[in-house]
Amino acid sequence: MQLVAKFALFRSTARRVWALTVPYFRSEERWKARGLLLAIVLLNLGAVYMLVQINEWNRVFYDALQNRNQPVFWEQLVRFTYLAFAYIIIAVYRFYLTQLLELRWRAWMTAHYLERWLSAKAFYRMELARFSGAGAAPDNPDQRIQEDLNLFTTYTVSLTMGLLNAVVTLASFIGILWGLSGGFSFSAGGSTYEIPGFMVWAAVAYCLVGSVITHYIGRPQIPLNFQQQRYEADFRHHMVRVREYSEAIALDKGEKVERQHLDGRFLNVLSNYLRLIKAQKNLIWFTNFFGQAAIVFPFIVAAPRYFSGAIQLGELMQISSAFGRVQDSLAWFVDNYSTLAAWRATTDRLTSFEESLQAQALTQGPAVVTGEALAAQDLDLGLPNGTLLMSKLSLRVDAGDTVLIKGPSGSGKSTLFRAFGGIWPFAKGRVEMPDDVMCIPQNPYFPDGRLRDAVAYPEPADRYTDEALKQALGDAMLPQLANRLDDEDAWSQKLSGGERQRLAIARVLLKNPRWLLADEATSALDPKAEESLYRTLLERIRKANGAIVSIAHRPALEAFHQRRWEIEAGGTDGAAFRLKEARG
Repeated sequence: MQLVAKFALFRSTARRVWALTVPYFRSEERWKARGLLLAIVLLNLGAVYMLVQINEWNRVFYDALQNRNQPVFWEQLVRFTYLAFAYIIIAVYRFYLTQLLELRWRAWMTAHYLERWLSAKAFYRMELARFSGAGAAPDNPDQRIQEDLNLFTTYTVSLTMGLLNAVVTLASFIGILWGLSGGFSFSAGGSTYEIPGFMVWAAVAYCLVGSVITHYIGRPQIPLNFQQQRYEADFRHHMVRVREYSEAIALDKGEKVERQHLDGRFLNVLSNYLRLIKAQKNLIWFTNFFGQAAIVFPFIVAAPRYFSGAIQLGELMQISSAFGRVQDSLAWFVDNYSTLAAWRATTDRLTSFEESLQAQALTQGPAVVTGEALAAQDLDLGLPNGTLLMSKLSLRVDAGDTVLIKGPSGSGKSTLFRAFGGIWPFAKGRVEMPDDVMCIPQNPYFPDGRLRDAVAYPEPADRYTDEALKQALGDAMLPQLANRLDDEDAWSQKLSGGERQRLAIARVLLKNPRWLLADEATSALDPKAEESLYRTLLERIRKANGAIVSIAHRPALEAFHQRRWEIEAGGTDGAAFRLKEARG
């Protein structure tokens, strides 16, 4: 039963590896990819052929030395120059084309996974699932795309070509070794027995025992490599967060706490790495002993035939060379176990990432359709943990409406906002959205770089003139930034909370949408600035014959909205809250 379970695990792993590998070789770049792969395979075959020639050269050269045949000696030195030069050319181009294949494969896979991660809001849904505990979600997707894809392509190509080289070398040299090794005779029970090709069987037995021992010594490295990549990514991610929230941390005097958090994450890195080093040390003890013993093993086995005069020095050296090639081929598993362990850990991380992407693609949120109004029909709003916030909502916002959403914290105001924005997956029902909708979230995002790119985001800045950009900044009460359009900075950190909100409003004023969803869009502004900016927004929305839906707590904003949606405790059908409408 245990053997069956192991075989099933092997088949499952093989299917997952195949699923990761084959798309590139069936993609739009398939002919280039297959051509490079074929060239690398041919170069590997050529390298093995040259090794066979060098093995034959060993016999002739050392026989010439033993027989003190000077003409043959010099002739073979010239021949070796040709062989070595040809082998060097093959080795150089094999390396170059292998690296080129790895580079192109990584580029394609990175583009492929970035597209899938950023499409259909998968990146957002993964973070929701991860931090809410609503389901399995991969940690650090950025690390999986940036680092794991690189490791996967590098390890897969190198291990595959190494295995191919080992198989071809074995096939090429095993016949040579069989013919050179002769038979091994022994007596038992009054009868004499002979084992033909004894050196071949000795090499097989030697490497088989070594492979089994290597597996049992080295298998702890697989989970340790998996955890090491995770801990490294967690440590790096937290340092990025410290950099992003440097001002808030500095104001809170949180340096000691952040140092403790970073020390804890780095301790995980060091502790796991120490366990990995110890596991590698145990394996290196054996592999080095295995490798050193393999140097003298063929001489020990073939020595009786040499000293009896059955073979000459050249044949002994050829036997040693052939045995070494056969042993190296059979010992491929032993020599590459650490790399295999790291490759297996990387593959596991990528397959879990792939499964999560597939799961997100199947996630069903509300049906979102394009319409002439902002509306919801039979909308059920839930949380990632399964809690039902509100049920059977039927809402509609027509052109000319101004709606204010009010309610206690945690009642689902922002969740309703996200459902109207078409991004909330934990909802059922139907949402109708016009084409021309803009959202201002509580924490607006601004890319690092030029200010003009931050204002125009997510559209290219060259769609707008400098005059239009400056006008939007002025209307949003940011005239001090109007002459800094080409300044590059980390604007999310550089600007104050109020300035960030005004910059988000500048985006709206630049693009003039008909429909606007604003979630606490002016909460960091003083009352005078808030009133002025809301008047400006409403003028633009009315001029465009659109509508605005706002979430806000300040009573002063009620004057700018004709309708109110108030969320209260005590919903129906098991929901925690209900929504009622008021006018005024």
